[in-house]
Amino acid sequence: MTKRLTTTAGAPIADNQNSLTAGPRGPVLMQDYQLMEKLAHQNRERIPERTVHAKGWGAHGTLRITGDITRYSCAKVFKPGSETPMLARFSTVAGEMGAADHERDVRGFALKFYTEEGNWDMVGNNTPVFFIRDPYKFPDFIHTQKRHPRSNMRSPTAMWDFWSLSPETIHQVMILMSDRGLPKTPMNMNGYGSHTYSFWNDDGERFWVKFHFKTEQGHAHYTNEEGNAIIGNTREGYQEALFGAIESGDFPKWRFYVQIMPEKEAETTPYNPFDLTKVWPHADYPLIEVGEFELNRNPDNYFAEIEQAAFSPSNIVPGIGFSPDKMLQARVFSYADAHRHRLGTHYEALPVNTPKCPVHHYHKDGAMNFMGQQSGVTDAYYEPNSFGGPVEDPAVAEPPLRIDGDAARYDHRDGNDDYSQPRALHDLMDAEQQNRLYCNTAAAMQGVPQDIIDRMLAHYDKVSKAYGDGVRAALSAG
Repeated sequence: MTKRLTTTAGAPIADNQNSLTAGPRGPVLMQDYQLMEKLAHQNRERIPERTVHAKGWGAHGTLRITGDITRYSCAKVFKPGSETPMLARFSTVAGEMGAADHERDVRGFALKFYTEEGNWDMVGNNTPVFFIRDPYKFPDFIHTQKRHPRSNMRSPTAMWDFWSLSPETIHQVMILMSDRGLPKTPMNMNGYGSHTYSFWNDDGERFWVKFHFKTEQGHAHYTNEEGNAIIGNTREGYQEALFGAIESGDFPKWRFYVQIMPEKEAETTPYNPFDLTKVWPHADYPLIEVGEFELNRNPDNYFAEIEQAAFSPSNIVPGIGFSPDKMLQARVFSYADAHRHRLGTHYEALPVNTPKCPVHHYHKDGAMNFMGQQSGVTDAYYEPNSFGGPVEDPAVAEPPLRIDGDAARYDHRDGNDDYSQPRALHDLMDAEQQNRLYCNTAAAMQGVPQDIIDRMLAHYDKVSKAYGDGVRAALSAG
């Protein structure tokens, strides 16, 4: 007899595929206790290293604004000519702390900007898309990237089984198996905010925005064979490259760009612009240059400044906001919650996470409270009060975010899995790049049951017959 899926409290679950949202595009509702349970439980599965992005490398730097986007955002960090101190952390996603740097994997690309209005965190990857579009499937996906409970080994079967049953993953899997799945160093890869965020300007106009950080060192990648050869000599190749370059004065740089979409245009695009598995075509929304960031100082203590660094999409500043992107909505909760679990209630009081601007709040007590009362007034430990504590500032209020739709668990695949964007990416590759894509895919499928491989090949055929046939030939070649 089939067992019925339940919550940890035993309540039966009717839909384990889709988050509860206002309309098919979201945003996610806080009343979705099943989603919250899955995300909160995932954040507490491992102690103390990060559940994902455990292996990382980072440095301090400076963001310099050379363009002018003040017509789109009133955020002071974008004032032309301004400079803002920052911290960057790059990482692999699947491996543990002891994993080798030169494994084929998505790379994390997290940035913390210490602005005059508070910390702004841009927590992205080296890819413009992700494997899933609904956060309800995030814990399930990450389980496929971790160790099998019986063998305690990574399971290619689990990965390909999940991917073959989730057509929305194809775009990201293609990037992962392409040349860009194995950058030579952290300096040889782009970074992306990936999600759709929003800007608003001094007039209260809202715009949707995508963030791009383009490497100025040029793209460079290893083949699987080259990566494996490096792992045979060192498991710390990325750390050596980043630390060594900065220590020698060869400071890496990235150009900062945005794509801007007027608010109302999101209602007429042929794709869902809040779908994390999709990109915005540059022909429709060209890159606008904002500035450049440079990494120019290594940490003095890796644990204090990189391992304890806590990045979260919930850290925004006036002029930058969120969107109905379901994955972003969940990450706003999940990342901060992970840090409270991993580092403690007052993780943002650690020096690396402390804002450079004044901080005043009414949070109270808790483990590791070494700051005392943060309101600045002894008797003002609640709000409102009569003793002169910090008060709200209506001037920084965000304009209303338009949402509509009935609350339900909408099928996130309905109308979204058309394979057109993976097809466009495949067709952009030259013959040699396509051949490496096919061979890398076949190599990663070794040992996977044939029925799962066949299901994945059916997806590739829908992307392009050449794609499916190319992987079949690579599989036959062994």
